[in-house]
Amino acid sequence: MIHLKIGKMKLDGNLVLAPMSDVTNLPFRLLCKKYGASLVYSEMVCSGGIVRRNAESMGRCLTSEDERPFGIQLLGSDAADLVNSAQILQERYNPDLFDINLGCPAQSVIKNGFGSALLKNPAMIGEIIEQLSSALDIPLTAKIRIMNSFDETLKIARIIEKSGAAAITVHGRTQKQGYSGKSSLEFIKGIKKELSIPVIANGDIYDEKTALEALEYTQCDGLMIGRAAIGNPYIFRRLSHYLSTGELLPPQAMDERLRDFYEYTALCRKYDMLGLNDLKLNAQYFTKGMDNIKSVRIEINKANDIDSVMGIIGGLE
Repeated sequence: MIHLKIGKMKLDGNLVLAPMSDVTNLPFRLLCKKYGASLVYSEMVCSGGIVRRNAESMGRCLTSEDERPFGIQLLGSDAADLVNSAQILQERYNPDLFDINLGCPAQSVIKNGFGSALLKNPAMIGEIIEQLSSALDIPLTAKIRIMNSFDETLKIARIIEKSGAAAITVHGRTQKQGYSGKSSLEFIKGIKKELSIPVIANGDIYDEKTALEALEYTQCDGLMIGRAAIGNPYIFRRLSHYLSTGELLPPQAMDERLRDFYEYTALCRKYDMLGLNDLKLNAQYFTKGMDNIKSVRIEINKANDIDSVMGIIGGLE
């Protein structure tokens, strides 16, 4: 197993949980950590919301000692706001590192000039990274998507490195692709070859085979797992076991998956984060692929309260 090093921080492994909006809350991150994620990131948080001390934005960064090392992903385009928000969050939550979101393809994010919209402005990216990394005494990482041409992508990656980032994650799809089509390992490999900071590969890593292929082909320092972990935190145990031993673990039994869901809900209660919509979504995620689940999913969708959702899931045991 490779030990990923970001700045002065050496991780126990090289598997990273991707920041995902409305997914990577504290309870979910704790489950991923339990199953072997080497590093977890919060869902993206808008710098403007933090500067205004918005309660919902601040709550997205809630952390616990059990999940460390832990990173907060910042979203925004104003360097001063980003620095200000990072300092506020450092004082409140003391994260181990920050990440800057330069890859989100959502229309609601792009229209504000955030996320992958920033890829069209390399000078602004350089200014943001430089100001943030200078103001922080912990590592700063950046997550990007690829551009249409390799040279354009490499130019941005080099600016990120030169401006002071300690590592970069590259999602091998363009903004236009969103989550469709195929992630380009070719672009990621090329960027890894040209940079001296750690490069983390992201996109289309969903099982042992794709994880090994991504690592061996790109020679990257680590892997970031996103959608494949939704409702499936156990993927981190499967991947870390396979990458260190070459052995495939058997799939998780249904009762084990339900136990993970119950643990998730217990953690949500503990941290006062149990909401009906989130619970319904996660009830769907954690039961995905189970036998004859379609009718159960319809019932979950119709449920009007938390007890009803828990009763439906209890009926699966």
